[in-house]
Amino acid sequence: MHYPKANQTLMSLAVAAACAALAPAYAQEVASAATTGAASDTPVQTVVVTGMRNSMVSSMNLKRNSDGIVDGIVAEDIGKFPDTNLAESLQRISGVSIDRSIGEGSKITVRGVGPDFNMVLLNGRQMPTSNLGDLSGRAFDFANLASEAISQIHVYKSSRAETPTGGIGATLNVMTARPLDRPGQQASLGIKAVHDTSASNLPGDVKRGNSVTPEVSGIYSNTSADGRFGIAITGSYQERNLGFNQAAVSNGWKGPFRGDENNWGTIPQPGTPGSENITNRPAPGDKYSVPQNLNYSMNGVQRQRTNGQLTLQFAPTKDWTNTLDFTYSENKIQTRRNDLSAWFNFGPSSSSWTPGPVSSPLIYTEIINPAVSDIAMGAGLFATKTQNESIGFNSAWRVNSSLKLELDAHKSTAESMADSPFGSNSTIGTASFSRGTTTADFSQDFPVLSIQGADFQRARQQVTGSTFQNGYMKGDIEQLQLKGRLRLLESSNLNFGAAATTVENRSAFSNQQRDTWGGATSPADYPSSVWHPETVRQYFDSIDGSDNPNLFNQFYTFNFEEVRELAAKASGLPQLYLPKNTFDTDRRTKEKSKSAYLQINTDWDTTLPIHTAIGVRYEETDVVSTALVPSATSISWVAQNEFPITFGPPTFTTLEGKYRHVLPSFDSDIELNKDMKLRFSYGHTIGRPRYDQIQGGTVLDQLARINGGVGTQGNPGLKPVKSKNLDLSYEWYYSPQNFFSVGYFRKDLENYAGQSQLNATPFNLRTPVGGALWNQAIASGCTGGDTTCIRNYIFRNHANAPGVTVGPNDAAGNATGTIVGQPGDPIANFVITTFANQKQADLDGVEVNVQHMFGNSGFGLSANYTYVNSGLEYDNASVGDQFALVGLSNSANLVAIYENAKWSARAAYNWRDKFLSSTQDGSGPNPNYTEAYGQLDISVGYNVNDNLSVQFEAINVTDEIQRTHGRTKNQALFVTQSGPRYMLGARYKF
Repeated sequence: MHYPKANQTLMSLAVAAACAALAPAYAQEVASAATTGAASDTPVQTVVVTGMRNSMVSSMNLKRNSDGIVDGIVAEDIGKFPDTNLAESLQRISGVSIDRSIGEGSKITVRGVGPDFNMVLLNGRQMPTSNLGDLSGRAFDFANLASEAISQIHVYKSSRAETPTGGIGATLNVMTARPLDRPGQQASLGIKAVHDTSASNLPGDVKRGNSVTPEVSGIYSNTSADGRFGIAITGSYQERNLGFNQAAVSNGWKGPFRGDENNWGTIPQPGTPGSENITNRPAPGDKYSVPQNLNYSMNGVQRQRTNGQLTLQFAPTKDWTNTLDFTYSENKIQTRRNDLSAWFNFGPSSSSWTPGPVSSPLIYTEIINPAVSDIAMGAGLFATKTQNESIGFNSAWRVNSSLKLELDAHKSTAESMADSPFGSNSTIGTASFSRGTTTADFSQDFPVLSIQGADFQRARQQVTGSTFQNGYMKGDIEQLQLKGRLRLLESSNLNFGAAATTVENRSAFSNQQRDTWGGATSPADYPSSVWHPETVRQYFDSIDGSDNPNLFNQFYTFNFEEVRELAAKASGLPQLYLPKNTFDTDRRTKEKSKSAYLQINTDWDTTLPIHTAIGVRYEETDVVSTALVPSATSISWVAQNEFPITFGPPTFTTLEGKYRHVLPSFDSDIELNKDMKLRFSYGHTIGRPRYDQIQGGTVLDQLARINGGVGTQGNPGLKPVKSKNLDLSYEWYYSPQNFFSVGYFRKDLENYAGQSQLNATPFNLRTPVGGALWNQAIASGCTGGDTTCIRNYIFRNHANAPGVTVGPNDAAGNATGTIVGQPGDPIANFVITTFANQKQADLDGVEVNVQHMFGNSGFGLSANYTYVNSGLEYDNASVGDQFALVGLSNSANLVAIYENAKWSARAAYNWRDKFLSSTQDGSGPNPNYTEAYGQLDISVGYNVNDNLSVQFEAINVTDEIQRTHGRTKNQALFVTQSGPRYMLGARYKF
């Protein structure tokens, strides 16, 4: 007996891995895939459906007829992908979870494997990535691509020799429209009006644009009468105005400390002054942390996204198809921010604590008397632009009935840069120096800041410090792929291929920082009209705890450009209020890879038909990393715990690395009957390290502290993470539109690049801490934790000493100025984070899927649940370096639909359990946990006639908040409120 559909399936997977030109590109074609290929005695089941059901059934048949463990999403019709955002569509697939940015899906985690280790292809081609929010990552940002030009997405979860490497979680192939796949003229035009409610809940100084913004998209596809020529043009333009308000301990928590420690930052030990003010103190050996700051920010965002693609196809014969395509996207984002914050300097305090062994403060109060500390009120202006361009050529040739060849070449770039004369990320700090005793209440979801003694009339607002940053990132890929398929026997095929890929990544950064946090200019330099009174509570009304009557509910907002101009004029140093025109840090990495694979696919004529694929892939990569990094020259002490580093001319360093891998794979599926399949796959894959892990050069953070500083250093010799993957799956297609599947997967990971930290003294920088003048202040009666006393002593008794520059007294009568480390002072210690292949991990999980259409009622249901498990979880009671899997979480989806000739409706609920999102916060190696989050999206459509349809969509209907915490739930890091988004649109199909 001949194995049904095998030859068609083999062809589909081989070509889909490199180019969408020969793959089934539209819903009805995928739905009919089960009826094509070699002759078979298997009965043909024909299903005629449209719209959402068409998309869901087509996706089911894609899963059914693919080799290996494959899921996918198919467009409902030309120019009509199921969701407005590709990542939000992908989250409906079992095992796929998304990370959200400004209320949209941006990056994906698959089966517990984070975004950097999922490979994204565009028409079978590896795509570069560029994101100033993550200067050194490999994760593809789906927010840059509009969905209208996408015909389908394939998600390859199991490893095969013919699948490009880089995706340990999955390899995703995003496929765009091809005119020859759909002969004749096809065209549609869509318009939408978008109202994001979050754009209205903002202060006037950050609110921008109209409450309703437009989206326009169109697609045109046509072929010649003889089917030899084809052209497709797609385009879209989207504007969106939105906002988000965030309460945050944005610079992280200091610690963790042991309950028996007694040094700077710790709470008073028993028997010392202030210890009587501690309730339920952490026991000896317990771990606890204290907040460094508490910040409330209001952020207004404008985004403009432009996408376009031109595809030309020429088929001189029915066996030879040539495709030339150009893809362009641009994503521009402008953010305005106002904030209110208070910093803790770890003086006398009172506090109450959660139980150990890991404790967090419920209430933390720092006693400040007189009320002369700073109430910080800042403004930020962030503007970035990301552009992606890809030009590619594909030639697919059926040489004869036994041999098929395919050549594919492309050059693609992704580039992110500043989109403002003030840089990519710039802030101006202001303050009223009237803050007295300050309390942070972490007992509820919303952390509550309370301030005593505030008097904005007595201590008028003035500009303090500022930063003007410029970021730049560019990815460049040139790739040549050759592949083929040779039929060896009636039931066997040999798939083969080779590729050469060059990937270049550049990330650069500069920072113009003025560290005058004690006051840069006089309050008299700013007319009172530039400060606009505001209240806090109204911007966080959806978060539990924001109604606390103790909330400090007053602050001032201001216009960034207006105050920047006044500060530049008042200071007489206008150059410090603009970004640098050169980069301080410029790191460049080149990876040159060669690969080749062989894979033999065979159908076995047994009682139960079996199809197997046995293959091997060879990968060889050379890495060259060149880095221009700042050379540090000195440390200055400018405020109680502010020790900025001065940098001199940057210097270049170059390092190299290389690796080779042989990656075997085995895949099989067994037809139990015409409706049931068993699948088994085993194979090896690799995931390349992040760019910051392999970039050379030691980079120090600009601001050090009393106990030293921190920095980073890459390792170009890192090996990729290697994963040994096992997949088992049972699939039951119990009717033409319905299926049930359950799968088990396991991944054994080795060579994971764990973070390691080392103590170093780069550049031999001298610090005033512990130096001669410091020690004299201690001898005079100051304590080591009272930096105000030490600074007053030095300024008043050694005003003319080398490195000492005395400024005016502040409002409390304390001296200000700078103290620069001198020869003979101690050399500052820096904790340098670097990377090494020193970790192993394993994870396993189960996926369950069900799709059921209720006969001809029009109702349908799709549901899935993914359980992921690994013993490598973060130990919250442990201090220092440790290894844990980032992104590991359970997830679930429930989608209900109704559809008839006129109406369509869908309600989609996506849920993701709590997961570890990072092992770093602003103060060092500490866990960030993103709490469980569920979101409900609804859409309703109406077909006016065969050509015109209208649709209403609602995103985040229940107005969910997002929350991130540290070692305990009370250790809040970020609590974010946004709002629902509504869209009303019309689409005309020609």
